[in-house]
Amino acid sequence: MKNHFVVIDTNVLVSGLISRNPDSPTLGIVNYLLANKGIITPMYNEEIYKEYENVLHRTKFNFEPSTVNDVLERIRDIGISSERKSSKEFIPDPKDVVFYEVALSKEDSFLVTGNIKHFPKVDMVVTPAEMMEIIKRNLEE
Repeated sequence: MKNHFVVIDTNVLVSGLISRNPDSPTLGIVNYLLANKGIITPMYNEEIYKEYENVLHRTKFNFEPSTVNDVLERIRDIGISSERKSSKEFIPDPKDVVFYEVALSKEDSFLVTGNIKHFPKVDMVVTPAEMMEIIKRNLEE
């Protein structure tokens, strides 16, 4: 079983926590994160972590505080705090740059995002569905 190092875009966490569809790729990513089975290891830095905190605590989402705390604790407990690796790539939203640059800090890592068009077209930037396929393939090996 291969461990996958992933930077999870905030929109994936939000979508996964909202979803009630058991086949939702975003829910699958969140479930792998919470299960802590060594399948995914989240990568983050303080800027990303603060965004997770701010967004997941927004009242408009009405997430259970205990669920948000579980997600945030799991990221801190099993995740890797990483430095940014500077990139010259153009990324339209300056707030997204940190996610891309943290993903660049580790070879063979992935940036999992629901907004794939906001990032360079490179193999490491994947949708939640693509990440679930990568995980599935490696679990079958």
